[in-house]
Amino acid sequence: MKNAIFTLVVMSILLSMPCHADNAKQIYTSMKGLEGEWVLSPADKQEGKATKHKLVAQLVGTDAVGMSFKLVGKGSTVQENLLPGTKKEMVSMYHCKDASCSQVKATHYCVKQNQPEMLADLSSTKNLLSYDCDMSTELCQSAQNHVHKIKHELSDGGKHLKTTYTSWNNGKYLKDSVYHFDRK
Repeated sequence: MKNAIFTLVVMSILLSMPCHADNAKQIYTSMKGLEGEWVLSPADKQEGKATKHKLVAQLVGTDAVGMSFKLVGKGSTVQENLLPGTKKEMVSMYHCKDASCSQVKATHYCVKQNQPEMLADLSSTKNLLSYDCDMSTELCQSAQNHVHKIKHELSDGGKHLKTTYTSWNNGKYLKDSVYHFDRK
């Protein structure tokens, strides 16, 4: 009898836990919700040095697209273009890792001329989407300078986006490049 009760308690706990596939599907659905064009917010809304770079500063507070998201492959992939049309343009591709969408994967095609692969933090929410370097890959374990984390934070009813790219070098935190965008 004790074993049966113990089994029922354990099963009820396990059944009440969130399913990673459900979380991954929600994360991917939230990524799709970013679709469209985004402009860099005015200078007083920016933080850090990323938007002070001469190629970026001229876009701040203008109508020029600073970031765009579009669905490709019949919605199977979200393509992010950061700073399109500039020499600092970078692309990140987000997609379900497998048919059941047990995990969301991102590959960042960087101006550092490398391509870190990342996995969604499954505790992400629809307003906070976080991707961490896939430590099973060679680049993420290397001493090479690379983007190690991408975080998208939505606010103002989905009209404002704060995106942070965290760089690592020699296996240690290097810096955050932070951009604030407003939906166009």
